[in-house]
Amino acid sequence: MTRVGISLGTNLGDRLANLREAAERLRKLAASTHWLVSSVYETEPVACAEKDPAFLNCVIEFECDLAPEELLEQTQQIESDLGRPEKRAINAPRPIDVDILYIDGVEIVTESLTLPHPRMMERAFVLVPLQEIRPDLVEGTKLINGEGVIKWGRLGSSVGIQNTPATDRRPFCRKY
Repeated sequence: MTRVGISLGTNLGDRLANLREAAERLRKLAASTHWLVSSVYETEPVACAEKDPAFLNCVIEFECDLAPEELLEQTQQIESDLGRPEKRAINAPRPIDVDILYIDGVEIVTESLTLPHPRMMERAFVLVPLQEIRPDLVEGTKLINGEGVIKWGRLGSSVGIQNTPATDRRPFCRKY
């Protein structure tokens, strides 16, 4: 089993319901009980049109047995199922965004997938929630002032999503 980090974001429709539904679908991919979920944060849109609505974001870590490309297919299916059009303007408002941040031990660059995510250490909307559940992954990062990131709440237990404490603080990427 391999630990994966996923960033969820939404700025259209019932944002909390969108996050909950995406998290429930990700939970079905989990191969163990290891399940870490950050708080939900409201964040200002980054590189979007000026009047775009604010996002709700969170980060989830779980263990799964899928290969990187298989996990990408699953996350893209979740986006499609929740109403994200396949063809869209870059950074357009969206009901859900499911980004693979890391897969433990994997460093890959393909046409469709780059891991670790090439911009994850530049984005407060990823770093702040990631710091909450895996502070070891963001140690030494200069961009943790949290500007534009406001703690909003939690996904809640109504969907069976609970944090489990991290017992193993492995680094998210090792070169082989």
